[in-house]
Amino acid sequence: MNTPSPSTSGTAPIRVGLIGCGNVSRRYLDNIAGSTALTIVACADLVPAAAQLLQVERGIPAVDVDTLLASDDIDLVLNLTVPESHAELSMRALRAGKHVYTEKPLAAEVDDARALLAVADELGMLVGCAPDTVLGAGLTTCAALIADGAIGVPVSATALMMTPGPERFHPGPEMLFRHGAGPLFDGGPYDVSALVGLLGPVTRVGAVATTARVTRQILVGDRVGLSFPVETPTHVSSVLQFARGAVASLVTSFDVIETTAPRLEVHGTEGSLVAPAPNSWGGPVRIRRTGESEFSDVPVDTVHPGFMGMGLIDMAEAIVEGREPRASGARGLHVLEVLTGIRASVEDGRFCDIAPVDADAVISPLGRTQQ
Repeated sequence: MNTPSPSTSGTAPIRVGLIGCGNVSRRYLDNIAGSTALTIVACADLVPAAAQLLQVERGIPAVDVDTLLASDDIDLVLNLTVPESHAELSMRALRAGKHVYTEKPLAAEVDDARALLAVADELGMLVGCAPDTVLGAGLTTCAALIADGAIGVPVSATALMMTPGPERFHPGPEMLFRHGAGPLFDGGPYDVSALVGLLGPVTRVGAVATTARVTRQILVGDRVGLSFPVETPTHVSSVLQFARGAVASLVTSFDVIETTAPRLEVHGTEGSLVAPAPNSWGGPVRIRRTGESEFSDVPVDTVHPGFMGMGLIDMAEAIVEGREPRASGARGLHVLEVLTGIRASVEDGRFCDIAPVDADAVISPLGRTQQ
């Protein structure tokens, strides 16, 4: 279990209401247990029995969703519901006077995500969005190296999220093969968040895709052998063009048995950087500069590498300090626009322009984020 260091603000902890009491909620609760920046004061779920179970396990008072949103004793709502519910519940929380931190994606549709941020701005509320891997020691070390010119001017990057598919470990993988899901929207948010955090905003995307099999078979759990239909592309190859001039290749796939290729590389005019997997918080980080004969390891903080939930803690501190959260809703919106643009390019066969965004709103913070 990760134990975050106490908040140094000296103020009362931010009171958090948790909506969505599935497995991910337990990871959050384990990881934030040592923080004095926030406290979980209530939990709710669209399936009330799930909240009741969490109350039994963790002692967090279980209430219904309406009661949680109406409570005057909650400052921040942690939205861990299914993606289809993110926009609606986050909007309700904002209109009830609560800040919002949500799991990825910010919303299922770009228009809903834009509306969410517009209302937050109108009401003076903050919105944060996972993934918070961009705040981990590995990717922030990479961001600092790039900002310091360690590899010269960034020219290109390669991000590869290639697996044989979640049916090999997930007892209920059907949802990941439905329309609007697939590898692009399952693993893609991590990779695009990392690329944007290191290289800045994306301006244009193009993509092609294929589907290896029209049906899949569950390979684990009590439904082993059950076949189900595939409704989405399972291998997506895309190119991303960045406002600062770099380009990137992104492959997300459920059709690759194994690969030895690095998950994420960034290449510049004076060197190459091998970054950690975008869905992780720590290292390793390796670099090879012009004139060197091999890659060398870059020191990465191993005492505080990061963890799921560090973005939530940072958001609680942001509320107190009156600043934007580092895992911001603006980044979440931009990442969603990029992913949606890739999907649109696959469907209509043309490049897709991405709405301009302030680089400071999406680029990774330099160095290790305070925990």
